[in-house]
Amino acid sequence: MKILEIRRHSIRSAMSDHLNQTGITLARLIGQNIGPFDRVVTSTLPRTFETAIAMGFAVDEQNELMNTYGREVEQEAPWPQPFVNYAEIITKKGAASRYAQKLVRYYQSVLEGISESRSALVINHGGVVELGVVCSLQHIDFSTWGDSVSYCEGARLFWEDGRFVNAEVLRVN
Repeated sequence: MKILEIRRHSIRSAMSDHLNQTGITLARLIGQNIGPFDRVVTSTLPRTFETAIAMGFAVDEQNELMNTYGREVEQEAPWPQPFVNYAEIITKKGAASRYAQKLVRYYQSVLEGISESRSALVINHGGVVELGVVCSLQHIDFSTWGDSVSYCEGARLFWEDGRFVNAEVLRVN
């Protein structure tokens, strides 16, 4: 089994692309309790890269796909919403579903690059986290997962026999 951990970036100041000191401190704390990871990928926006570094992980790749999902998807799936709402949105097969499917294909390619029984870390953004997670596991009931992810929160996805088989939500207390 392989594991893909997907997390939202840490805290930044309003109108800034970069983490603030509180965000660096939070990312360091989270980083002490996760990993190790054989592969780390982020969006190309500075706050995701900075989150990975503050967590203590070198970034192997940055991908624009995870930067933002665009206006059409935002209209269908505005952030923030509970996971269960995103799960419902992707069943409608619109722009949000198409974007989420691209995320899933990308996540699969990340996992193909690591060995069995190993893990990878993805750091991206609110809305992007939720859409990718619910599309990866459409057979899961997300009604107990609660609200959208906050800073450094996300999900741990389990990959076996060429597909995502289970997941758990990751919250910061």
